[in-house]
Amino acid sequence: MAPRILLVRHGRTAWSVTGRHTGRTDVPLTDEGRAQADALGDRLAKAPWHGLPDAEIRTSPLSRASETCERAGFGGRATAWDALQEWDYGDAEGLTTEEIARRRGGDWVIWRDGVVGGETLGQLRDRADEVAGAARVALDAGRDLVLFAHGHILRAVTARWLGLDVSFAARLRLEPAAVCVLALAYGGPAVERWNDTAHLDPAA
Repeated sequence: MAPRILLVRHGRTAWSVTGRHTGRTDVPLTDEGRAQADALGDRLAKAPWHGLPDAEIRTSPLSRASETCERAGFGGRATAWDALQEWDYGDAEGLTTEEIARRRGGDWVIWRDGVVGGETLGQLRDRADEVAGAARVALDAGRDLVLFAHGHILRAVTARWLGLDVSFAARLRLEPAAVCVLALAYGGPAVERWNDTAHLDPAA
């Protein structure tokens, strides 16, 4: 089987339930989030993944990602990587989109307007480029790579993997505990699987 780059968003947290922007605040998984991580592990243990025995595993050091990685069965093989931390939202940390828009006195789209007091869109893009570059190296070497991280950074990585402006991430929905796969098609970067949460559906 061709090598794969798996992107895994962490399980649900109390802040993700309420739509609060969770950057560097170390919010833990909820009971539901831990159950999602367990279900994710069961999914990745089966075909076509078979536990990804030879994969390189990297995780954001933030606990919601590292615990998802641990509960999914990859903790003992994982290396923490600061580049996978979530966007530093600065003054937007802990606020919902509606609250931020009210404070600004108008419409606000994070992928267009950015944040105050945190990472700029350019800084986020540079971090995403670092991750996307490592993904390409892994694929070129024939290695599987699994990345446990957060919604916005993984969406930014995908935009840059495709060679698009980081703002394209606004068009990519990504649910908690979802699995995505980046690959190559016709010699160029492609998305093979996106926002796959079949392991969270009891009927699946």
